[in-house]
Amino acid sequence: TGRFIVIGGIVSPVHDSYGKTGLVSSRHRLTMCQLAVQSSDWIRVDPWECYQDTWQTTCSVLEHHRDLMKRVTGCILSNVNTPSITPVIGQPQNESSQSIYQNNNNISSKPTAAKILGKVGESLSRICCVRPPMESFTFVDENANLGTVMRYEEIELRILLLCGSDLLESFCIPGLWNEADMEVIVGEFGIVVVPRDGADPEQIMNHSSILRKYKNNILVVKDDSNHPMSVVSSTKSRLALQHGDGHVVDYLCQPVIDYILKSQLYINASG
Repeated sequence: TGRFIVIGGIVSPVHDSYGKTGLVSSRHRLTMCQLAVQSSDWIRVDPWECYQDTWQTTCSVLEHHRDLMKRVTGCILSNVNTPSITPVIGQPQNESSQSIYQNNNNISSKPTAAKILGKVGESLSRICCVRPPMESFTFVDENANLGTVMRYEEIELRILLLCGSDLLESFCIPGLWNEADMEVIVGEFGIVVVPRDGADPEQIMNHSSILRKYKNNILVVKDDSNHPMSVVSSTKSRLALQHGDGHVVDYLCQPVIDYILKSQLYINASG
């Protein structure tokens, strides 16, 4: 859409007490997620949700990551509808308001968009969990900071929920979602939707007053015909494994397949 520059992704596996049929232990799910993103330089797996005492709502997970990013980066994370005019990384109030450019002739010393995002990205890499051994997770230092304080004007971080259109459709089921949570998820954060099985997100949005109200906060991903995202499905992956379908390689990378086979996950009694 041109509205955002993606600088990071967080995968947050759900808590064991979520109660979904067939949900394997978070220990296995964390391992599989980490194997899946081990070659990525922008996606990280975060165990916070799994390590809580009980299941957390989607809204509370989003709020956790927003609060953590505020503390670690010092950034302003504004709502989708109400962008802040405050600099993301501000100088202390008692510092001089003189220009941060000490030498106007030294063009290379000026903060460019690439330098700004790179600096923020370095900090985000601390937030989104490094890839520790499965047996011993070490949480990041939430008091970490960006080091030298600089003023980066008009750069803001926003967290959006990435989901399939099937989850978007669940927002339309009366009583399934807490309406106050929906207001926060769609109204304050925003959603990026990947269409599934030919579903039309535009039609889905018309069936919910909250989705219609915040329609501008819902971004629909256009599928690439060469690399269609609509075929990516955890349900299809599990079924392919259970049936010995060789097309499982279309959904999962080899390290994840190897781990599943070694741990005998998702294999039914006949297989």
